[in-house]
Amino acid sequence: MLDKAAHENFPVAPFFLPRAWRDDLMAVYGYARLVDDIGDGDLAPGGGDAVLLGLDRSQAHDTTALLDAFEADLRRVFDDRAEPPRHPLLRALRPTVRRCGLGPGPFLGLIEANRQDQRVRRYASYQELLDYCELSANPVGRLVLAITGTATPERVRRSDAICTALQIIEHLQDVVEDLGRDRIYLPAEDMRRFGVTEADLRARTASAPVRALIAFEARRAHDLLNEGSPLVGSVHGRLRLLLAGFVGGGRAALKAVARADHDVFPAPPKPTKLSQLREVAATLRGEG
Repeated sequence: MLDKAAHENFPVAPFFLPRAWRDDLMAVYGYARLVDDIGDGDLAPGGGDAVLLGLDRSQAHDTTALLDAFEADLRRVFDDRAEPPRHPLLRALRPTVRRCGLGPGPFLGLIEANRQDQRVRRYASYQELLDYCELSANPVGRLVLAITGTATPERVRRSDAICTALQIIEHLQDVVEDLGRDRIYLPAEDMRRFGVTEADLRARTASAPVRALIAFEARRAHDLLNEGSPLVGSVHGRLRLLLAGFVGGGRAALKAVARADHDVFPAPPKPTKLSQLREVAATLRGEG
């Protein structure tokens, strides 16, 4: 889990945060990472997670059963009368939930996003993709605000824009990986607009229409980051630096995609640490 955190486009729980915040953010990240691994079929081999969730090893590849068992275990986190959660990552989450007064809504949203991944493989419109991000990405930002005690309606709105942007950027970086799972997060209406077919997405290098499509979606993500960036200036201290890391990390990732001439097929374009730091600094200065 720690290795995966280090490869995100944004800082998960950097060293400069108070220890209590770091512990709580890592507990939430561990939850989000585990539910995504269940949904993507990326659990460790051997079926250990299935056993921890009360299933047998023969169900280790039954994503629906795993998500149902995971939700049942999550509900133990919020029920003081229930037995402790079975999975260690959910046991680690319980103190965070109690300390921060977190409700189950954002956590259930992440599970529902992964259920949707099992039945929805294509998105007809950009709005459908935004609705998916409401489940798959926005709950994470809302949890960050709740953990740090800074949630307001306006901050939640800005946070949603940032989180949706980061989700779209990840989809742009991972077009090939997602296609390997028979998932396409590029809206079908946009593919038609740019004359891109699914066959084009299976090519070794991106054609000019594909690169134009990726550039179009990247601009949308850039606009969302700009919409959300006033969130950074609305807080102070180390939290301001953390949120600048989210926005700056997204901007650095977009610039990495642009440097690849929007050809994301050979490998997911990733920003360097130096480019991330530069974008974080620019975000703190209020530069878009």
